[in-house]
Amino acid sequence: MSAPVSRGGGSRFLYEPFDVANVRIDATERVFDERWKALEHRLDSIDAAMNRLEKRIWLAVFGTAAFFLAELAQRIMQL
Repeated sequence: MSAPVSRGGGSRFLYEPFDVANVRIDATERVFDERWKALEHRLDSIDAAMNRLEKRIWLAVFGTAAFFLAELAQRIMQL
């Protein structure tokens, strides 16, 4: 076995090539992934809020309809 060749002191970045384009692309992909996750989270919370609002609106509609039907039944009973 041969011993590893010593290139002298210093950083390995002085001798190994550094591919800036790939590092930039990887960083951009990670940023986009995080943004996508945040967008999905916001959309899920908006969807949940809309579902709650829809339930409240239907409750108000049915409550109003029940009130008017009760009033109508009361007037019919008084006749």
